[in-house]
Amino acid sequence: MMSSERKIIRVRDVMKKDFDMIDGRVTVMEALRTMKHVETKSLVVDKRNEDDEYGMVLISDIAKLVLAKDRSPDRVNVYEVMAKPLLSVDPEMDIRYCARYFETFGMSRAPVVENRKVIGIISFTDMVLKGLVNFV
Repeated sequence: MMSSERKIIRVRDVMKKDFDMIDGRVTVMEALRTMKHVETKSLVVDKRNEDDEYGMVLISDIAKLVLAKDRSPDRVNVYEVMAKPLLSVDPEMDIRYCARYFETFGMSRAPVVENRKVIGIISFTDMVLKGLVNFV
């Protein structure tokens, strides 16, 4: 292998496989109370049916749209503050392109979708700390 050749690190190699999937009709407080994977800093909102799309709520969205606006997390439903539809990432994408994709669209994290199902979450942190540090 020549030194100029570089191992391709795929999104699948560095994504977080554990994430929280919630119903969009629950309140923000219920969603936060059931959140098990705080390190993802996000909640994936499940599809209502096969023709629907996934949504996502970032913890920063809750801070901006609920906390900063002095709204009650017991009275705000997740669907009111979620982003939907989402730009998703293919698990086979090279993390260098994923980082460019994030930069182009102003994203910090995204669901990883395979066969129309969310299989993980990818963030800049995952790409840098798990990708560059462990694979370079």
